[in-house]
Amino acid sequence: MVPPPEAVRQAIQERLLARLAHADPLYQDLLQDYPRRGGKRLRGLLTFYSALAHGAGEEAGLLAAEALELFQNWALVHDDIEDGSEERRGRPALHRLHPMPLALNAGDALHGEMWGLLAEGLARGLLPPEVLLEFHEVVRRTAYGQHLDLLWTLEGRLDLRPEDYLHMVAHKAAYYTAVAPLRLGALLAGKTPPSAYEEGGVKLGMAFQIVDDVLNLEGDEAYGKERAGDLYEGKRTLILLRFLEEASPEEKARTLALLRLPREEKPEEEVRWLLERLLASEALSWSKTTAKRLQEEGFQVLLPALEGLPGKEALDYLRTLLAALVERRA
Repeated sequence: MVPPPEAVRQAIQERLLARLAHADPLYQDLLQDYPRRGGKRLRGLLTFYSALAHGAGEEAGLLAAEALELFQNWALVHDDIEDGSEERRGRPALHRLHPMPLALNAGDALHGEMWGLLAEGLARGLLPPEVLLEFHEVVRRTAYGQHLDLLWTLEGRLDLRPEDYLHMVAHKAAYYTAVAPLRLGALLAGKTPPSAYEEGGVKLGMAFQIVDDVLNLEGDEAYGKERAGDLYEGKRTLILLRFLEEASPEEKARTLALLRLPREEKPEEEVRWLLERLLASEALSWSKTTAKRLQEEGFQVLLPALEGLPGKEALDYLRTLLAALVERRA
């Protein structure tokens, strides 16, 4: 009997908090803060059900799922610092609650725990060496995507095209969100992941990030991040790049003038103006349509590759969760 998502989600949460327990209460609070905030644990769930669908055991699946959630949490701590973010999962970002050097160090500690957990799994014979190589690939790709995202903002790049955004997202979010869980499931079962996992998973992951950008503009409190935070941070999202292609000369000049300002100097009324223009623009609906198209293209590649996996019940959960990446449910 395959456990349902809520039971797996709870198991991952308990394992994370137990691993991050420490005798120093402040240090423990820093390490456990983001994991305690919860979230849907979609990446961990995808990894677990991918493992079972491919024929791997539950303990190996849970271990890899926990490791990918550790990756997600330390990457978010660093990402929030680098972006100057205000909120994460409905609360102030870690570096807004504690001095930034302490938050940065906590992110480093979570990173170390991820590799320690993987090394333990290797030593216990639960993980093949290829799983550690896959996690290295996750870190490499995500770091390069983050490099591009940060570089564009730091250099004030505004000559970008939608294709540039998709290239960046394919590295920063798409790989570890959808590709890695599928590949990890195959590797845990001693199988070679088919190329379809990367081809289709990248498309699903890109669709996921586009929807995330849309929610940053449209989302309510349940979204868990600062509304319009991407505008304050000057993120070059697909919506913004498309808007700049279609904007009148006056609107484009006003938008560029705002984006060139550092976060603390952006007038609230100007951010509100740009938010209203984006919400009313064709760029928003075009981006939603693009996400839907990428989701459909991803499934066209992935679903045939997933057919015939031995874990039928786990495969049903896996399909549902892959759809939930873009549709924001489960």
